Amino acid sequence: MDMNPNPQTEFKVILGSSSVARRKILADMGYDFIPMSADIDERAIRKEKPEELVMALAEAKADAIISKLQTIESPENDAKSTIVITSDTAEAITSKLPVDQYKTNAEPTLLITCDQVVVYEGTIREKPSSKEEARKFLKGYSGGRAATVSSVLVTNLKSGFRRGEWDKVEIHFLEIPEQVIDSLIEEGIVLNVAGGLIIEHPLILPYVKEVVGATDSVMGLPKALTERLIQEALQNA
Repeated sequence: MDMNPNPQTEFKVILGSSSVARRKILADMGYDFIPMSADIDERAIRKEKPEELVMALAEAKADAIISKLQTIESPENDAKSTIVITSDTAEAITSKLPVDQYKTNAEPTLLITCDQVVVYEGTIREKPSSKEEARKFLKGYSGGRAATVSSVLVTNLKSGFRRGEWDKVEIHFLEIPEQVIDSLIEEGIVLNVAGGLIIEHPLILPYVKEVVGATDSVMGLPKALTERLIQEALQNA
């Protein structure tokens, strides 16, 4: 059952991610969406605490999206509001969405940005920089545990309301066979996700012992948090 059976009566959604997992989560929540990217240098933003880092990256993505909207010309009139959801992966914008259009719409427009890192033995892990690093990450998870820290930030472009929160989930693993790690690295998907951690993959799923928290959060978009922040932003139009 959808969390919100008719969530788009008053707004549209733009998802700033090429992540298949995030697209599926958002679709499961009942939203139709258009992809968009933030296009920021994430490595240029550094924080010691993972919670501070994912929030700072979500803020930077929001600012980048707003800047991008301000440069787009020839607005198409649309009485509905728009939700923009951006994340740590990118896809080109497919429609013209000038920010001034959102400020004058009768309905509020929401900008939603997200980020995620993996924490392993107190160390922050982002996307692996190489196959060698991805192998090191996966070997570390084998028989051990890691945590994901995910952020969601919602900005109401009409009222200026902005609020974000983070969510943390702990994952416990069984021993992961060497051949499974080899196959995952050869396939390459683990190179494009935070910490090389992708628990929903059919090769790794049998070796996930326990997930303490919401699985959708591990996959990159915590449903409950996202929905709550959307509703709060709509109430602060």
